[in-house]
Amino acid sequence: MLEKTGIPTQSQIESVFPSPARLQQGPVAIIECFQSIPCDPCATACKRGAILPFEDINNVPIIDSGKCNGCILCLTKCPGLAIIVIDITWSQDRALLKMPYEFRPLPEAGQIVEALDREGQAVAEAEVIQVLNSKNMNKVPIVSIALDKHLIKTVRNFRIKEEPASMPPTNPTQEEPQDSGIACRCNDLDLSEIRALIAKGYTSIQELKQMARLGMGPCQGRNCLPIVVNELSRALGTPVAELPPGSFRPMVKSIELGSLAGYEE
Repeated sequence: MLEKTGIPTQSQIESVFPSPARLQQGPVAIIECFQSIPCDPCATACKRGAILPFEDINNVPIIDSGKCNGCILCLTKCPGLAIIVIDITWSQDRALLKMPYEFRPLPEAGQIVEALDREGQAVAEAEVIQVLNSKNMNKVPIVSIALDKHLIKTVRNFRIKEEPASMPPTNPTQEEPQDSGIACRCNDLDLSEIRALIAKGYTSIQELKQMARLGMGPCQGRNCLPIVVNELSRALGTPVAELPPGSFRPMVKSIELGSLAGYEE
């Protein structure tokens, strides 16, 4: 499922979540990185040695939750936006979820937003508690939202609520803003570029992949695919579940030229 849709299975999510006992001890990082790709900034960012050293740069990161204090350093350095920090001790009824957020405009503290699951579907409302947007944070703002504790394994992102459809726009002739943030980090594709391609008639994942190299970077569509699928769903008026997923191939390890040169056949 991950290779085709970019969405991890429930068993994969369970495999990286800390134990209930560890969650009760305070904030902790969770790394949803399930494929072997050449990437290790999270390990070098961690000052507490909570992310175990990589024997091979292609290794999947492993975190020692007992050493992690949820400082968010690894979160700010992950190029695949695969890390979140959860604190279920934040209040009696709600947990605090910290995540990177690349869209614009940024929300404000106190704002109520729609919490999304890994398929991009709204599952609940959440309150924005804090927005960190420092130049020292790898240019990716970190947004903290508060949500019901039973949703910590469900919610992975959020979106700012849209105005009711009955409210007329302030300027009916004004085009939709194009500065909406990054859609594909691997290939530096802005969301406005994806919208422009959809408007030209490229209305499937496979067509967008061919036109814009969508999903062909190191993350293989893991981060960009849910965003683009939601854009297609809104543009076409088609439920996400009915959109064809397209085809994706898993990454392979690099090979030295000397190995190829010695291949007799």
